[in-house]
Amino acid sequence: MDHNKRDFSANARLPGICALAAVIGVLGTIAAFALLNLIYLFTNVFFFGTFSFANHSPADNHLGVWVVLIPALGGLIVGLIARFGSDKIRGHGIPEAIEAILFGKSRMSPKVAVLKPLSSGIVIGSGGPFGAEGPIIMTGGALGSLLAQCVKVTAAERKTLLVAGAAAGMTAVFGTPVAAVLLAVELLLFEWRPRSFLPVALACAVAGFLRAIWFGVGPLFPLETAPPSAISLVSCLILGVASGALASGLSVALYATEDLFAKLPLHWMWWPAIGGLAVGLGGLIEPRVLGVGYDVIGDLLHQHLAIKVAIAILVVKAIIWVIALGSGTSGGVLAPLLMLGAGLGIVMGPLLPGHEVALWPLVAMAATLGATLGAPLTAIVFAFGLTHDSNALLPLLAATLVAHGFTTVVMRRSIMTEKIARRGYHIYREYGVDPLERHHIDEVMTRDVKTIDASLPVREALASFFGPSQSHRAYPVVRGDRLVGVADRETLVALTDAENGVGRDMTLGGALAASPPVVALPGENCRLVAARLAVQGLERVPVVLDRESMKLTGIVSRSDLVKPARLHFEEEQKRERFRRVAWRPAKRRRQV
Repeated sequence: MDHNKRDFSANARLPGICALAAVIGVLGTIAAFALLNLIYLFTNVFFFGTFSFANHSPADNHLGVWVVLIPALGGLIVGLIARFGSDKIRGHGIPEAIEAILFGKSRMSPKVAVLKPLSSGIVIGSGGPFGAEGPIIMTGGALGSLLAQCVKVTAAERKTLLVAGAAAGMTAVFGTPVAAVLLAVELLLFEWRPRSFLPVALACAVAGFLRAIWFGVGPLFPLETAPPSAISLVSCLILGVASGALASGLSVALYATEDLFAKLPLHWMWWPAIGGLAVGLGGLIEPRVLGVGYDVIGDLLHQHLAIKVAIAILVVKAIIWVIALGSGTSGGVLAPLLMLGAGLGIVMGPLLPGHEVALWPLVAMAATLGATLGAPLTAIVFAFGLTHDSNALLPLLAATLVAHGFTTVVMRRSIMTEKIARRGYHIYREYGVDPLERHHIDEVMTRDVKTIDASLPVREALASFFGPSQSHRAYPVVRGDRLVGVADRETLVALTDAENGVGRDMTLGGALAASPPVVALPGENCRLVAARLAVQGLERVPVVLDRESMKLTGIVSRSDLVKPARLHFEEEQKRERFRRVAWRPAKRRRQV
């Protein structure tokens, strides 16, 4: 047994990264507190004319028809901030964070950390139909990235700290640390490794504990429904399909709206103001669609609104959200999706089999969220974290997975990745264990290695091993069983240059002593060695027992490293049958 082989890669830097992640958890919580208070402040300034941090709903305003101009004013201010500050504040935050992670080496600017919460506070405070989660994900991510840029870390470690800040911010806003960790895994990290998972989880835990200081404890929307009956499975299937259809329709409508704005003969700076006019008109029709709307979500979940009101909220909120977000303003998607999903559940609840009418707003809310984001596990745990309703877990699981399956089949990309694809970057979100990581060098290397003795003169080695009967491109050079280097034709020809005779009588050991050989160890995984070959520009490397003894045990080439990929291909593509099932009953013999 090789005691050097592990389930997970060893990482001595993990404790230090975890310590930084804990600090980022604190910063993310502070940023969430600041963002929510900015929203409260601007809501009071725009709708009530007071300088106050009290939590008031914009639906309670008495502006009458003048309410139409308030969101337009907020959109105009944000357009100016984006034009002359940073255009990175445009959008709902999560796609921008993904783009920075995958294509920007997780580097974000200080401007984003300041302007994103400011612009989001203005937009939402002036009635924008958005949530605070997208902006806090972007803001927390920017804080994590900035802290990582102040210390010497790799791009992978910087990504971990960026995601830690984003997930910590989400935890602080909603009080759902486990869902925030799952969001990181399903949308942001693009890997499942302790080196990234543990720091992110720690940042969420820190934010979860600190949240109680500013936001109190307990779920945001406490709820308790009755245990579901067996017939509820049918309702879950129907509601899952409906939620998937709603998610698909919202995504198509959003990007169609973006395309319409792009055709306007105006600079994009003016688009948020135009979108704000649509928001203002929607607020005039149904005031409860303005702002974050956490109170409205609570009313929908607790069945405090009539079906006609729920239909009005569902239709108006969907329209103004699509227009506002398509205009390129700053705001999040989670809270609007929660409201739209809950509205769908209210409308469909009386039509579904069974009698658990109170259950369906919660189930549709999670199913719509999971299908839209392409993150079903996040949505399921998120819904539970918001309500602490354990009776709903099984229906949440069934409906959300059906909705996710629906959108996976009918849509090429989610609402998150479509925006990035439009910028020229394609993201493939499926990932698994790399077959090169599942196999180690001692499983694929060639053990019977032909070597050259280090005492052989360079000229003789060139004639004997690299002449007409040459069988290998390169040979390990050994002294006893200790590796000295690797000899190939190009190296030896350079040493026996005909003009100056350099190295003509030198031994191979002496010629190769100046450059230590690149080697592999038997317990290293194939992916690591493949990367080493690519970086060094080599086609093969000798395998040694350890770096101290340098005892040669084999050699591994690029063709050897293809073997795990071939096995993986067979597992994925080769169809086999090992048993045959007799579908027809055996015929009985006639009795004579």
